[in-house]
Amino acid sequence: MPVVTGAECRRTETPNGVMTTLASPAQGRAEQAVWRVDARPGMEGPVHAFDAEVLWTWLGGAAVVELGEERHEVAAGDTMVLPADVSRRMLADPVRGFVSIVTAPAGTKVYNPDGASAPDACDLTPKGSERLVPPWVR
Repeated sequence: MPVVTGAECRRTETPNGVMTTLASPAQGRAEQAVWRVDARPGMEGPVHAFDAEVLWTWLGGAAVVELGEERHEVAAGDTMVLPADVSRRMLADPVRGFVSIVTAPAGTKVYNPDGASAPDACDLTPKGSERLVPPWVR
């Protein structure tokens, strides 16, 4: 199907925000996954890594991205190329949060780079050394 209508987009709510799948293998039979992230103001995401390169473009708000040992401040109009297998953590602006469009290869898996999950991790995050395809990438 070449057109995925707005009504067909999947929404996955997490404690940190909403992921809206715009295209994926199960939605439009795409070879890439594209999703929108609406991060709540003050959101502090978990440390995690992906097994493939992931591209982020900020449409609104701002964030600090901890990528490996580096910290990057990003805002609307900025794009980051996050390499595979590098730990990352997103910290949303405390007042505005952020809105981003993200793309990754279909089947991309997320995991805990140190092999341990946070005790307060939500049900959608990998447990221990597990690697999984997030619902918004399927």
